[in-house]
Amino acid sequence: MKIVVAGAGYAGTVAANRLARKLTDAQITVVNPSSEFVERVRLHELIAGSGTATRSLREVLDDRIELRIAAIEKVGDGVLTMADAQSLEYDKLVYAVGSSNHAPEGTYAVGGLDAARAAHAKLVELDAGATVTVVGGGLTGLEAASEVVTERPDLTVRIVSDEFGASLSSRARRRVLDVLRDLGVDVVTGEWTPEEPAALTLWAVAGQADGLAARSGLATDAAGRVAVDACLRSTSNPNVYAVGDSAAVPGARLSCQAALPQGAAAADNLVRDLTGRTGKPFSMSFVGQNVSLGRSNGVIQGAHRNDVPTRIWFGGRPAAYFKERVCRGALWSARTGRAASFPGPK
Repeated sequence: MKIVVAGAGYAGTVAANRLARKLTDAQITVVNPSSEFVERVRLHELIAGSGTATRSLREVLDDRIELRIAAIEKVGDGVLTMADAQSLEYDKLVYAVGSSNHAPEGTYAVGGLDAARAAHAKLVELDAGATVTVVGGGLTGLEAASEVVTERPDLTVRIVSDEFGASLSSRARRRVLDVLRDLGVDVVTGEWTPEEPAALTLWAVAGQADGLAARSGLATDAAGRVAVDACLRSTSNPNVYAVGDSAAVPGARLSCQAALPQGAAAADNLVRDLTGRTGKPFSMSFVGQNVSLGRSNGVIQGAHRNDVPTRIWFGGRPAAYFKERVCRGALWSARTGRAASFPGPK
């Protein structure tokens, strides 16, 4: 049995490691364009120089899993075609290629590894007083702005968006903005334009599907993400399961909190499929959102099962500590194939 996992982010890695534990006789191959596992929830740390966000993918994957470094050009019926024209056959495929990180010319996408590294190189060269603009008021933008200003208080840091922290409760949102302003971040409400002067512009807007699914003939939603049934199986190819940012899972926010249980659930349903059992519909309960505001501050927002924020939230240094444990827990989940949404072991 040949099983291929396309993509090695949180969703793909947890799926591959879970399959390796459950199907010891299967030939499992992970295809990824990079040999590095990227902790996307830490890329703002890499940009600011306060931490790292990568480690060897070989270190994260089970020893029984074959790793192939390649970019996928097309997903065919039972075969993948790579950008170098090489091919790879599969019986079952877990599609977990994530989202693209395209940013306007002259800006650097916070969610992309190459762009984050380039942004860091640019940042360390900036003279005191230079302006850094962060575009996007979601959690990624809030984290990027606070991390940069904490590490480089000599710079002028701006964050521009129509709204800030929209996924948080009103009180938690006010706390985040108060912290940003106390740190010295200029919070600008409005639409960013490319003409605005800045020595460095960070693009913190949600990524989009990269077009691979559509050009491969897989059924997609309007955003280009793979259409899946309740069991995370492609609606147009029964041998393909899709998870993470590249899958159109109803009610799922693009996040590692959703990607990890999706990867685990797809692996379990793939095993059920191979053993003649009926798949189980995917279901998860959101528990909250975590936003770091530098290394020693943050806000934790509680959420109802459907991801609607509750009145429960807390901030300060305990929130920063909790966020760090959540990041470690996400890595632990990817390594072990266990989908824990809350902190795992240190």
